[in-house]
Amino acid sequence: MSQTVKMEARNLNFYYGSFRALEDVSLLFLEGQVTSLIGPSGCGKSTFIRCLNRMNDLIPGTRVEGALTLDGENVYDAKLDVVELRRRVGMVFQKPNPFPKSVFENVAYGLRVNGIKDKNYIAERVETSLKSAALWEEVKDRLHQSALGLSGGQQQRLCIARAMAVEPEILLMDEPCSALDPIATQKIEELIFELKATYTIIIVTHSMQQAARVSDMTAFFYMGRLIETDKTETLFTRPRNKQTEDYITGRFG
Repeated sequence: MSQTVKMEARNLNFYYGSFRALEDVSLLFLEGQVTSLIGPSGCGKSTFIRCLNRMNDLIPGTRVEGALTLDGENVYDAKLDVVELRRRVGMVFQKPNPFPKSVFENVAYGLRVNGIKDKNYIAERVETSLKSAALWEEVKDRLHQSALGLSGGQQQRLCIARAMAVEPEILLMDEPCSALDPIATQKIEELIFELKATYTIIIVTHSMQQAARVSDMTAFFYMGRLIETDKTETLFTRPRNKQTEDYITGRFG
């Protein structure tokens, strides 16, 4: 497995106004690995993942200190093209959020936004992305029907296909299964396992069982700080930090 550092945060601080939501977070993400971010609600996991593709820029009064790099380049450089960053670092949200368009147009959306007009290429990318998201067989006869008619689990896989259509390098997933039933969750987890051959995946999850099942590395956040990060198996069986151990064994959180 490649051990190339794909993305790295160094002493990252994030503020909502005067409130410091992240404190000196340093964490690196290796290419082709799945990293889970765990911790109690409100501990900074989602804030952190949204720093990685600058989604937090959309919130007034926020600021970032420290360094965040993608392939060694500063993500917060004033000259950086944020649209291009978000193409390279795709995002799947907690609740499935398909557009009120057809299944086909949902997946094609990012390609069209990026100025691609070649119909054959778009059709090919839509099919490839739906296949990669393990959804093609279920929707190939419904491509021109509204995506809102799909089940919750299908909608979430559609959102994953939409993120993949523009060929990102990193996929961010913010609690992608929290609105789904156990069967749909299992499909998404199997998908994550397959996708790491192609993408670096960073997933926020409230489920420690899910983190244990899908990720190579796990990072434990508490009160805006990164408490501990390690190989998933090590973190869950031999945590170095008492806070990590207390959270994993259910003493708090």
